[in-house]
Amino acid sequence: MSALRFTLVADGPTDAVLLYPLRWLLIHNGVVRPIESAWADLRQLPKPPTGLERKIEAALDLYPCDLLFIHRDAERQPREDRISEIQQAIRRVSSDLFSSKPHVCVVPVRMTEAWFLFEEHSIRRAAGNPAGGGILSLPPLSRVEALPDPKLTLHDLLRTATELSPRRLKKFPPVEAFYRLAELIEDFTPLRRLVAFASLETDLQSIINTTDWRTPV
Repeated sequence: MSALRFTLVADGPTDAVLLYPLRWLLIHNGVVRPIESAWADLRQLPKPPTGLERKIEAALDLYPCDLLFIHRDAERQPREDRISEIQQAIRRVSSDLFSSKPHVCVVPVRMTEAWFLFEEHSIRRAAGNPAGGGILSLPPLSRVEALPDPKLTLHDLLRTATELSPRRLKKFPPVEAFYRLAELIEDFTPLRRLVAFASLETDLQSIINTTDWRTPV
């Protein structure tokens, strides 16, 4: 059976965690082919590209794929502005590419970490303390897109979940724990309640409906 290859062009290295919900979305929207995913890590190139347009060009050259995901955090910009920015960059790479290469914009409101603030048990496991009983004040899922700094919120939750002493907590690596958290979450269904995630799924469904990815080949 031939594989479906997708490549993620992301803002930074920690955003590679998006590979997990993206794979989940493909599977839960009927893709039956084996899925091969890659984050376009361009940092080791002799001259790492700067600017979204150059990153997309390099990613397509080094990570050939059937489907391209391009990520930008919305941060303080309207989500629609970020999508327009991505689409303009693709057009500048090639107008043919824009019309011929399946691509999906991945634009979490604020930042990627907002999409990983919903599963308490996985947060405790990622923190290395799955049996911990301390209170974790997870924000309501309905509010995660309005948090001023989801990264800080998530890192604080991971630190709290460790229940370590202040001295030992200084050695705790929250970024590594974040990677582990992404690996641990098996069900991203709750994120469908978020506007940005639901829009991503709708855009992806539109592409899947035009392909034969639901058919074993």
